[in-house]
Amino acid sequence: MTSSTPSVPACVICGKPAAGAYRPFCSKRCADVDLQRWLSGAYVIPGGPQDESDEGPRAPDDEG
Repeated sequence: MTSSTPSVPACVICGKPAAGAYRPFCSKRCADVDLQRWLSGAYVIPGGPQDESDEGPRAPDDEG
Protein backbone atom coordinates (compact mmCIF):
# COMPACT_ATOMS: atom_id res chain seq x y z
CA MET A 1 0.00 0.00 0.00
CA THR A 2 1.14 3.54 -0.68
CA SER A 3 1.32 6.22 1.94
CA SER A 4 -1.42 8.88 1.83
CA THR A 5 0.76 11.48 3.53
CA PRO A 6 0.72 14.66 1.44
CA SER A 7 4.16 15.60 0.20
CA VAL A 8 5.55 19.05 0.86
CA PRO A 9 6.33 20.87 -2.40
CA ALA A 10 9.91 21.90 -3.02
CA CYS A 11 11.06 25.53 -2.95
CA VAL A 12 11.13 26.85 -6.51
CA ILE A 13 14.52 28.53 -5.92
CA CYS A 14 16.64 26.03 -3.96
CA GLY A 15 14.63 22.80 -3.83
CA LYS A 16 14.30 22.56 -0.04
CA PRO A 17 10.83 21.82 1.39
CA ALA A 18 8.60 24.90 1.16
CA ALA A 19 7.56 26.65 4.38
CA GLY A 20 3.91 27.57 4.87
CA ALA A 21 4.63 31.23 5.60
CA TYR A 22 6.70 31.70 2.44
CA ARG A 23 5.04 29.24 0.05
CA PRO A 24 6.13 28.37 -2.65
CA PHE A 25 9.51 29.27 -1.12
CA CYS A 26 11.34 27.82 1.89
CA SER A 27 12.42 31.14 3.40
CA LYS A 28 12.29 34.91 3.09
CA ARG A 29 15.70 34.78 1.42
CA CYS A 30 14.43 32.60 -1.46
CA ALA A 31 11.33 34.81 -1.77
CA ASP A 32 13.61 37.87 -2.01
CA VAL A 33 15.82 36.15 -4.61
CA ASP A 34 12.72 35.52 -6.73
CA LEU A 35 11.53 39.12 -6.33
CA GLN A 36 14.95 40.44 -7.35
CA ARG A 37 14.85 38.27 -10.48
CA TRP A 38 11.50 39.79 -11.46
CA LEU A 39 12.67 43.34 -10.76
CA SER A 40 15.93 42.93 -12.69
CA GLY A 41 14.16 41.55 -15.76
CA ALA A 42 15.53 38.00 -15.44
CA TYR A 43 11.94 36.76 -15.69
CA VAL A 44 9.96 38.00 -18.67
CA ILE A 45 6.38 37.26 -19.64
CA PRO A 46 6.36 36.79 -23.40
CA GLY A 47 4.14 38.95 -25.53
CA GLY A 48 3.77 40.12 -29.07
CA PRO A 49 5.36 43.26 -30.45
CA GLN A 50 3.63 46.46 -29.40
CA ASP A 51 2.52 48.93 -32.07
CA GLU A 52 2.48 52.65 -31.43
CA SER A 53 -1.30 52.53 -31.83
CA ASP A 54 -1.49 50.20 -28.80
CA GLU A 55 -0.15 52.83 -26.39
CA GLY A 56 -3.60 53.76 -25.13
CA PRO A 57 -6.07 56.58 -25.61
CA ARG A 58 -4.77 59.86 -26.95
CA ALA A 59 -5.87 63.31 -25.96
CA PRO A 60 -8.29 64.93 -28.42
CA ASP A 61 -6.73 67.38 -30.85
CA ASP A 62 -7.58 71.05 -30.39
CA GLU A 63 -9.10 71.74 -33.78
CA GLY A 64 -11.31 74.72 -33.91
